[in-house]
Amino acid sequence: MREKPVKPLSRRTLLRALGAGAGAAALAGCGVPAAYVESADRAAEDRSSRDRSLVFANWPLYIDVDEDDPQKRPTLDAFEKRSGISVKYTEEINDNDEFFGKVSPALMNHQETGRDLIVVSDWMASRYVRLGWVQEMDRSRQPNVDRNLDPLLRKPSFDPGRLHTVPWQSGITGIAYNRKKLGREIRHTSDLWKDDLRGRVTLLAGLDEAYSLLMQGNGADVTRWTADDFHTMTDQLRRLVRKRHIRRFTGNDYIKDLSSGDVLACQAYSGDVIQLQADNPDIEFVVPEEGAELWAESLMVPNLARHKRNAEALVDYYYRPEVAAELAAAVNYVCPVPAARDVLASSSDKELVELAGNPLIFPSDDMRKRLATARDMTAKERPGFTKEWNEIVGL
Repeated sequence: MREKPVKPLSRRTLLRALGAGAGAAALAGCGVPAAYVESADRAAEDRSSRDRSLVFANWPLYIDVDEDDPQKRPTLDAFEKRSGISVKYTEEINDNDEFFGKVSPALMNHQETGRDLIVVSDWMASRYVRLGWVQEMDRSRQPNVDRNLDPLLRKPSFDPGRLHTVPWQSGITGIAYNRKKLGREIRHTSDLWKDDLRGRVTLLAGLDEAYSLLMQGNGADVTRWTADDFHTMTDQLRRLVRKRHIRRFTGNDYIKDLSSGDVLACQAYSGDVIQLQADNPDIEFVVPEEGAELWAESLMVPNLARHKRNAEALVDYYYRPEVAAELAAAVNYVCPVPAARDVLASSSDKELVELAGNPLIFPSDDMRKRLATARDMTAKERPGFTKEWNEIVGL
């Protein structure tokens, strides 16, 4: 497998207590009713036919680049040549809450953001959808999305039918561990709480990143979890923290802890583990028997975007199996286009054929049965649950 640089920031970003995250949560809640934008007020005059351009805001290290010239992005360059649409591509999204704070003043005041396409994590996308800050896409212009989007990602609770959002890439929040050093298998979330892992296990600090796997470990149906499910999980964590069983709660720095051997098991993202395994084949990733969360980071067209049709064309282009395959080979996240697997499997490149068989990019049928997408917290639930979580995590 080609070596990839370790990503300096996780896409599943750390939720900050009493900072940008709390502000974003408050703004997205019921405290600012004037922020909601009715569907009739979301569109601007579309200039796509006479202005063949668009502005695309994404995360760093989240697209393919040319090995000899990192300023070139082969799939994007091919789209420009094929469509005649020029793309201003910016890597300006480093944190969901930070970016929310950057564009929310314009969106809540019915002003343009200057962007035609943005990518945020689905738990944050739910806020944009709830506030009416993104436009419904025209699926009649997106036959590839309609045909090729993974069925597991088609029906998020916050956006039924995926009318406003389309996954850019996806991933799994599961468990990574060093099997050789631990000396046993991990098959259940409860295996993390055994005595031989006392002080050698970490969990993710971000509430939205962490809670689903932990509730699934207790047998909860996270597609419709309840307050009781949440409190059962937090009571469990309090006991584990008091016993000093959990070494700490982390952001993306769990990568360093697992690589160094300071921890033997941790809550982890599938995309990061692919990189770790390239250097250490003893690192394994597991979707527990009780299940794990399948998440996505999704493309959206913000209100008053001036190049909506151009943006819709770009989204549909990335749902061509051959394009999705090229992107998946570069970024190593779960590909939202299952048909891309056949493209890679038929390649004459041995490394690409190996990627086609990697369950962390194309989950196996058995693994898929254990994946679920948690329902998002409501605006009413979020402040209390966030406060409770932050008290445990120490944020």
